[in-house]
Amino acid sequence: MRGTAKITEASDCAADTAPVSWKISPYLHVELDRVYDPLTDRLLVPGQRGFAKLQELYQSAPSIHGPPDSIEEYLHQEGWLVDDAAEGSPRFFLKYVSFEANTTCNQSCYFCPVSVNPREPHFMPMDFYEEIVQQLTTYRETIEGVSMIHYNEATVDKRFLDRIRLLRSYDLPPVVATNGTGMTPKRVDAIMQLGGLHYLCINLSTLDREQYRKERGRNHLDLVLKNLEYMKDLEIAPQMEIAVLGIGDSNHRRDFDEISARFADSRFDVKYYEFMDRAGNMPIGMSSNRSDKRLCGCDQTGSRPLQWVHITPHGKCVLCAQDYYERYVVGDLTRETLHQVLSGKRMALLRRWAYGVEEAPDDFICRYCIYARTR
Repeated sequence: MRGTAKITEASDCAADTAPVSWKISPYLHVELDRVYDPLTDRLLVPGQRGFAKLQELYQSAPSIHGPPDSIEEYLHQEGWLVDDAAEGSPRFFLKYVSFEANTTCNQSCYFCPVSVNPREPHFMPMDFYEEIVQQLTTYRETIEGVSMIHYNEATVDKRFLDRIRLLRSYDLPPVVATNGTGMTPKRVDAIMQLGGLHYLCINLSTLDREQYRKERGRNHLDLVLKNLEYMKDLEIAPQMEIAVLGIGDSNHRRDFDEISARFADSRFDVKYYEFMDRAGNMPIGMSSNRSDKRLCGCDQTGSRPLQWVHITPHGKCVLCAQDYYERYVVGDLTRETLHQVLSGKRMALLRRWAYGVEEAPDDFICRYCIYARTR
């Protein structure tokens, strides 16, 4: 039965319209003040045509059976209502790329899986790297950032600058998240000569030397601070951040306040972040068990299943950044094209699991992730 919630928009019934069987797209992110479609990167907000109707349907009747009214016709034409709930699973809207070229890190942070299970050293050959970059250019109009890190430290790669140069030459926006050890003045100058970065984030959790060494396994703080002092007033990227990670306690707040004060007059925006347990892969930080709820999407920087591709140094593609142990490999770029991976059956299945179109296994990674949407 159709819901009885009051509709504030015009909704003239089209009596002569043939009956339909439409559903709200299961890939929508519905909030009280917004509806976002990660497959089209479009947003509906209060006051826009169709918003009130979509909210009504979401709350009371996610399916339409019978002749649609004019607003429902409009929502169907615009893709907010669909004929088949599973039809969107092969689709994607590529906004972000996690493209890690090496398996090496020069630190062993206690909050990172690298500290307990480091990889064998491997650096992606430049010819293979360029082959993948060329494929990424197909999606250049929608890509907002190509992150050069997944888990390890991008700056330990001797070809780090060459990889930035390559991304720039193909007009792709390089993103660097780093512990700061390799961002030396010489490197910074070279990066700026290449045109800079799209985004730069330095992971710095404390100004206390002993705490830094204990948390990261290396005495790198003086080097990092020296590098930061050199780059703090340079526009290396339009957006420059220092990420202060911690467990949300008083020490974390103190560290954040001290780092904020030290870089208050710089180009860096100091951000406060709490650890999360990497969807159950690390016994620390914020955690979640949503095995008793229905999954309905992902809120980690857009949508990992629909808007990201995560490429490992060996050329494999995995579902998500949280999948350190590569349980959910969706493709292999040594044997497949990027388009084949992103539109393939394996990726489509995992999207249906993540968005509740099909019931996911009890041990599915999204069930243990704080970014999972549930209903």
